[in-house]
Amino acid sequence: MVEDESPLERERRAKVVRIRAAGGEPYPWSFPGRLPTSEVAARAKALEPGTHATGGDPVAVAGRLRTTRTHGKTSFLDVDDLAGSLQLFVRVDELGEERYQRILADTDPGDIVGARGVPLLTRRGEPSLLVHELEILAKAIHPPPEKFHGLQDPEERIRRRYVDLLASPETRQRFVARSLLTRELRAFLDGERFLEVETAALVPTASGAAAEPFRTHSNYLNGPLQLRISLELPLKRLLVGGLERVYEIGHVFRNEDLDSIHSPEFSELELYWAYADYTDMRALAERMYHRLAQRIAELLPESPAAREAPERFRPPFATVDYVTELERRSGISDLLSKSPEQLRALARAAGANVPDDSSAGKFLDKLFEHYVEPTLERPTFVLDYPALTTPLAKRHRSRPGLVERFELFSQGVELGNAYTELNDPDEQEERFRAQLKGRGDDHYAYDADFVEALRFGMPPASGFGLGIDRLMMALAGIPSIKDVILFLPVRPRPT
Repeated sequence: MVEDESPLERERRAKVVRIRAAGGEPYPWSFPGRLPTSEVAARAKALEPGTHATGGDPVAVAGRLRTTRTHGKTSFLDVDDLAGSLQLFVRVDELGEERYQRILADTDPGDIVGARGVPLLTRRGEPSLLVHELEILAKAIHPPPEKFHGLQDPEERIRRRYVDLLASPETRQRFVARSLLTRELRAFLDGERFLEVETAALVPTASGAAAEPFRTHSNYLNGPLQLRISLELPLKRLLVGGLERVYEIGHVFRNEDLDSIHSPEFSELELYWAYADYTDMRALAERMYHRLAQRIAELLPESPAAREAPERFRPPFATVDYVTELERRSGISDLLSKSPEQLRALARAAGANVPDDSSAGKFLDKLFEHYVEPTLERPTFVLDYPALTTPLAKRHRSRPGLVERFELFSQGVELGNAYTELNDPDEQEERFRAQLKGRGDDHYAYDADFVEALRFGMPPASGFGLGIDRLMMALAGIPSIKDVILFLPVRPRPT
């Protein structure tokens, strides 16, 4: 017995005791043979109003009991499963007085129940199951949240996502759509002859992005390890090893804040394509996003943003040049000739809070974030970044001081990042070491083993990375990353 239980919870717990005393089991091991409620409803709709199926075997459904409406010797129980809802038609004439009354006495909203019977279409045309048998499959001690209110506190919705899911069909539908969208992404890449791989989450050196890693210690190795912040460098090692088209969908971890577009743990896709460059990757990205947009429209037909996604993400996407657009929007000329001190002053004048020892690339990115990103409403490729911003990309073949890189933006949010990959080991080592001379928080960790791998020869290649969570947000019009990740870290409840 839990000391702080409410009277209602104590009453429900007493029902568990009573059911067991009568020889029942309120938490049985299984309920075989169940059908989705949608399938039973479809069978019922094929009947004439006021009739039930005859001549066939009984069917079974199971789900969460939402409401019970009793009218004398007849009761209507509404049950939900992942496929939808179904009305259970329970009456004395079918069950007998004792079984009928026991069902009403033992069940409560929130219980998981299983029922067997035959499809029925009521006189009013309501698809139903005429119940022959009903049993409790899991007695709910806590009552469910109110149907029309659910969990209102955003932190409680994250902390107790299971309650959010059981209270909100929309939440369930959204997370089912996210999983099926990821399946579609895999199908697309498999069709493009990419090979899905898995790489380690615990690494000696977390590199591939400018982010603070989570650190731990290995008892076996008697040394430090870090959780990966990117999938990039392990996948490029696979190009060295002869795997020419690879991708991974996995979790990465960054020791940063949780806000509307960032999470310390998130799902990332990275793919690498040998013998291709960033122009090839742009075309692939357009095809991929358009296919995913078509799929989200099928998965979430009631969402206006999802319905509009296929047209919104129809190729070709817009393009802008990083330096040209930043100079045009900011009114600042000759950006690439500015000293780090001048760029720092400009970034601070634009409202950026950046440490003095940040890199010149960091200051440029803060300026771009302020002046340009909010203007990128439609899907847009931003092309050809300053080399100062990107230590892992190949220098531009015709524009000194730039690298062959694009980022994809939509509605002011970055949705993907791609390079023509740097594969010169000496230049890569030089760029890593140049970054380490700075003392800001925006440098890439030096990965000596990756440089060693490049010395064996990595083919020309392009890579692309995107956050699965932001992908879902962009396609379905969801404003916060907190609504597309099932479980997130939250602060403890106040004591």
